[in-house]
Amino acid sequence: MPSPLATVAPLRFSPAYEHPDAEEAQTLADINEQMHRIQEKTYADGGKAIRSVHAKSHGLLAGELRIPANLPPELAQGIFARPGTLPVVMRLSTTPGDILPDDISTPRAMSIKIIGVEGERLPGTEGDVTQDFVMVEGPAFNKPDARSFAKNLKLLASTTDKAEGAKQALSAALRGLEKAVEAVGGKSATLTALGGHPETNPLGETYYTQVPVLFGEYFGKICVRPASPSLKALFKEPVDLRHKPDGLREAVAAYFEEQGGEWELCVQLCTDLGEMPIEDASVVWDEELSPYVPVARIVMGAQASWSDARARSIDEGLAFSPWHGVAAHRPLGGVMRVRKGAYEAAQRFRADKNQRALSEPKAIGDIGL
Repeated sequence: MPSPLATVAPLRFSPAYEHPDAEEAQTLADINEQMHRIQEKTYADGGKAIRSVHAKSHGLLAGELRIPANLPPELAQGIFARPGTLPVVMRLSTTPGDILPDDISTPRAMSIKIIGVEGERLPGTEGDVTQDFVMVEGPAFNKPDARSFAKNLKLLASTTDKAEGAKQALSAALRGLEKAVEAVGGKSATLTALGGHPETNPLGETYYTQVPVLFGEYFGKICVRPASPSLKALFKEPVDLRHKPDGLREAVAAYFEEQGGEWELCVQLCTDLGEMPIEDASVVWDEELSPYVPVARIVMGAQASWSDARARSIDEGLAFSPWHGVAAHRPLGGVMRVRKGAYEAAQRFRADKNQRALSEPKAIGDIGL
């Protein structure tokens, strides 16, 4: 097949492209402190340790990742170098670290765990056969670097599990402001992060790693976007969340009771380091310079997208991290570097408090769906 990047030349990765901040260790300590604060608060209130971010899930799905044959060389990289079909688990969530009613409307997120991958492993995952991609809607991170994120996290930690009624009122007001911004062609990451996300179906969204990862010899950002018409039709589809604290979960379940769906997993390779920086996570990479190009397809059949058994197996038994994977897809940049330690600390808290080890599956049957 002709290369979709025939008119541009993706950059081969060089370690010189990363520039660690001298204060990254302190930034990680600050982030860990705030995440621990969030988890201690939610544990004290609920008696169960939950994630410090992306705590509430709305869909827990199992399916296949299909990698086609004859990808062009710049796309046949890492786990996508060999055609085949691999099991995949998908978790749909929203971003806060506390379990909120869905009418407090915050950004949606998607994590996938691909099982049975081959290749040299990232440190700490030796012996595993999984590759995770952790994604949020929106093509760029809402802060440029880890230090800025740490400051924002301190504010979020201070509001964890407080004044639910006030949060609902604020969310309604922010949704009105965001609707006005979008009416003139804009979009505010700040408004949506604070609770102003439109009340829409999460199945219609496109999800992004937001910050780059290695892609074999190259590097870029990953996204997962709807491919089947039934999922595309849900883009901006309203969901009535009045008096429905789990309305998003119910909407996802209603869809998958009737039918399956397919997504494209795509990569946007870096072609210009000035326009597509690694260390500034807030920059949206221009798709005119380099488009998102499909490298695989995620196929989910009709299924029960939520059950107590799935919650125990996936929500409670698994961890998703951008640092679970192969060296060919190592996360890049300061935001990703501090995520490694932050995710590990949060996972230890869950395992210790719940007295349950978090394990990486060797096969889909290990999850016990």
